[in-house]
Amino acid sequence: MPCPHNEITIVQRSQRQSAVAAAAYQSGEKLFCEYDQQVKHYPEKRGIVHNEILLPPNAPQEYADRNTLWNAAEAVEKQWNSQLARRWVLTIPREIPPDQYAVLVREFCQQQFVSKGMCVDFAIHDKGDGNPHAHVMLTMRAMDEHGKWLPKSRKIYDLDENGERIKLPSGRWKSHKEDTVDWNDQKYCEIWRHEWEVIQNRYLEANDRPERVDLRSYARQGLDIVPTVHEGAAVRQMEKRGIQTNIGNLNREIRAANRLMKSIRQLIQNLKGWITELGEKRKELLAQKAAEEATLLPNLLMKYLEIRKEERKDWTRAGQNRGTSQDLKAVSEALSYLRQKGLSTVEDLEAFLESSGKSAADYRNQMKPKEARSKVIDGILAARTACKECEPVYEKYRKIFFKKTKEKFKLEHPEVARYEKAAAYLAKHPDDKDSTQKKLQQEQETLLEEITELKVPLTEVQEDLKKLRDIRYWVRKATPGTEESKEPPKKQPIKEALQDKADEKKAQRTVPAQAKHKQQDMEL
Repeated sequence: MPCPHNEITIVQRSQRQSAVAAAAYQSGEKLFCEYDQQVKHYPEKRGIVHNEILLPPNAPQEYADRNTLWNAAEAVEKQWNSQLARRWVLTIPREIPPDQYAVLVREFCQQQFVSKGMCVDFAIHDKGDGNPHAHVMLTMRAMDEHGKWLPKSRKIYDLDENGERIKLPSGRWKSHKEDTVDWNDQKYCEIWRHEWEVIQNRYLEANDRPERVDLRSYARQGLDIVPTVHEGAAVRQMEKRGIQTNIGNLNREIRAANRLMKSIRQLIQNLKGWITELGEKRKELLAQKAAEEATLLPNLLMKYLEIRKEERKDWTRAGQNRGTSQDLKAVSEALSYLRQKGLSTVEDLEAFLESSGKSAADYRNQMKPKEARSKVIDGILAARTACKECEPVYEKYRKIFFKKTKEKFKLEHPEVARYEKAAAYLAKHPDDKDSTQKKLQQEQETLLEEITELKVPLTEVQEDLKKLRDIRYWVRKATPGTEESKEPPKKQPIKEALQDKADEKKAQRTVPAQAKHKQQDMEL
């Protein structure tokens, strides 16, 4: 299935990031950054199959050179916290031919970005491991008709009811900033994601593929699926080395629970369709004055045994015996299961399915708050670690008085931004302020144990429904007019037939030999 992964980030100078470095990484080229006078090159990067720059009509042609474009984009940004570029990582459907990857991304970028005045630099990465994807970089400033970069924002004076500017007590005029372009508007994130979904599905359809992409969240799709926790590079490396982490354990539990619920929902949906069909067949039999007992599940299972015996009449004797033995064992277990659950009629089945669905949903709903709380604990523990590691640097930053010096210090020390982000997260959870690390870890371990315990009844529900799925097949086989009842008789498996013939030949060779030896003994 196509992967719906879609990630948008901003290259920020305040995080000591570089647009030139980002371009060198995704293109595989060696670029020189004029801002910090360093060569940016990532020779270990593999799988870059295509890279390309797309320019709007008013952009200078020299920007078709990657080094020139991104050095120019960085040179116009003067602030310590400037946003240098927008980056996208787009997963490409592996179901379409590789020669269409670049065509797909180029068409999307032309429609959504270049047409609005952005310069686009994209690269296709494909290592042949089933994960083709595109890296897309976009410029953040518009250009005038001569190719000159325009300001990102402009000052707008606030006016009173008479249309006059408002003077502040400081003597300055009241004003606010307004973006010159709306590319940073939140609505475009939604629009671009949707358009990427549309164009992928169009290419899949054009290639006669049944798969489709849906970039909506699980909640918007109406799916009862809990998203996993973002692991990060450190956690992934530890997991690859076989070191289990709290986040990794939580994600494993979430994935297992999601798989269970998906299986249960699918089984219930299929079985409900069967119950409807069975109810209709029952009405037909009653209309024909057939006995009520004819539609009871145990009776239908016994009828199935008779049908199977008739189907095997052309088999070898050994094959018939083996098949009858297997069917008797399976049907005996099914009858025992039906007696145990008190299921004999269509109404019993319907009530049982309704109860099973509610039980599964109830167990899953009990798991969700525990999973959410475990995520919060992970965030708190990570934030506390970040605050502890970055606090000395942040204290130095806090004591700086002059604004420009402070901004320069923050630019040179990413620990400041990391501390602020962690402190903001902790501020969102004041109830855990006095909880010790040991207490939080013990709480998380308890939560994971409770989640694991709740998976047990979920698994039991799934196993019950799987047994009903087998019973459904047997009952359909014994019910006139259903698809299974119309199937041609199954032939004996070739392997079994060959084995039976070999056994028969061996027996035939053994009998004359025994008779010969007996005759020789008599002559002696």
